[in-house]
Amino acid sequence: MLAEFLQYLFTGITIGATYALVGLGFAIIYNASHVINFAQGEFLMIGGMSTVMLTAMGVPLPVAILLAVAASAVIGIALEKLAIEPAKDADIVPLIIITIGASIFLRGVAQVIWGKEFHALPSFSGDAPVVIGGATVLPQSFWVLGVSIAVVVALGYFFNRTLIGKAMIATAFNKDAARLMGINTRFVLMLSFALSAILGAVAGILVAPITFTSYDIGIGLGLKGFVAAVIGGLGSGVGAIVGGLILGISEAMAAGYISSEYKDAVAFILILAILFFLPSGLFGTRGAERV
Repeated sequence: MLAEFLQYLFTGITIGATYALVGLGFAIIYNASHVINFAQGEFLMIGGMSTVMLTAMGVPLPVAILLAVAASAVIGIALEKLAIEPAKDADIVPLIIITIGASIFLRGVAQVIWGKEFHALPSFSGDAPVVIGGATVLPQSFWVLGVSIAVVVALGYFFNRTLIGKAMIATAFNKDAARLMGINTRFVLMLSFALSAILGAVAGILVAPITFTSYDIGIGLGLKGFVAAVIGGLGSGVGAIVGGLILGISEAMAAGYISSEYKDAVAFILILAILFFLPSGLFGTRGAERV
C-alpha cells in the first residue's frame, strides 16, 4: 500500500510541477496587466513541438531547447505588441477574448506546420526507472522537479534582487504610481509576456518525453495551469506553485484510488471548493506574494 501511495504521490508531484510553471505564467501577466492570458497553454505547445522539430533536423538537444525557448519568448512579445498593446485602452473582457483568439490562431498555425500527430522527445537522461520505497520514478520526473525548483529560485532572485524585477513588482502593486516613478510600464508588460512564454515553453519541453506533445496539448495543460493559479490566488506566485502541486497530487490520487475517468473533473471540483470558501484563493489576499 505504501508503494502504491508513493507511486501516485510522485506522479502527482511531477505533473503538479508542470501545472505550477504554467500557473506562474498566468500570475506574471495578471500582475502586470490584470489580463488572463488564455494563450498561455500554446507557449507550452510551441516549446515542446519546436524542440521536437529542431532535434529531428539534427540540432543537439541543449541547443534545440534554447532555440525553442527563445522562439517562444519572441512569440510572446509579438502577442503583446501586435494584439494586446493596440487594445490597451479596452476593458478586461475584450483583452481576454483577444488572448483566446490568439490561442486559436497559434494552434491553427501549429497544426499546419506540424500536423495532428503526436510527437515525443527522448528522455534527457535515459529511461531506466529509479525505485524509491517500492515506487518507480522515471528519470525525466527528476528533470521536471529539478528544473521547476531552479526556475522558482531564479524568479525569486529576479523579482527581489534586480531593478527590473522590482519594477515589475511595483507595477503589479500600482501601475499609475510606478509610471509616476519613471518605470516604463509598457516594457514591463512586454517583459511579462516574454517571461510567461518562457515558463510555458520550459514546461512543454520538460513533459514532452513523458506525455508526448501535439498541436493541441496546450488546451488541457493550459487550463490546468489556470486552475492552479486560481486555486493559489490569481496573481500570487507562491499560490501558483502550491495550487499546481495540490491539483497534480489530487488528480493522481483520484485516478489511482477512484478512477482515471474522473481525473479531469478534479480540477473543476477543486476550483469550485476553493472559491466557495476562499474567493480570493489560498494566497490571494497576501499582496506581498503577488510576484
